[in-house]
Amino acid sequence: MLRHAKSSWKHDVTDHQRPLKGRGRRDAKLVSEHVKDSVKPPEKIVCSGANRAQSTANYFKKAWKISDSDFITNNELYDFSGQQVMSVIKSLKNKWDTVMIVGHNHAFTSIANMVGSTYMDNLPTCGFVIIQFEEDSWSDISVGTTLKAIFPRHLKE
Repeated sequence: MLRHAKSSWKHDVTDHQRPLKGRGRRDAKLVSEHVKDSVKPPEKIVCSGANRAQSTANYFKKAWKISDSDFITNNELYDFSGQQVMSVIKSLKNKWDTVMIVGHNHAFTSIANMVGSTYMDNLPTCGFVIIQFEEDSWSDISVGTTLKAIFPRHLKE
């Protein structure tokens, strides 16, 4: 799971079109460069259609050299409660073992706490969390093991 990086409120655009701010671009580069060497690339990246999520995901796509065909936009991830996000997760194709979803809070903090094994108060912007499930079918997942949580502040200390 990846929450989009810090976005800018300076522009007169819809929420869906808000771009990343400078800090968001720096954090996305920092975290994506860190994980490219320490985390196995996902088979697919499934990303919210929001500009800030797409921009954040593109840093990871580039770092891992993910092809365009393995980058999927799913507007159901433009969700803040988590119900649609869980629906997207549970409908992933079972032939995909490793998938990165990119989206928004409060949904992502809630889902990381609901299906992961490590509680977090807040999944910060550009927060990256790996949760492993033992089930063979995405539709059967319930609770997994939180393997890793990488936040920009962890890499700046």
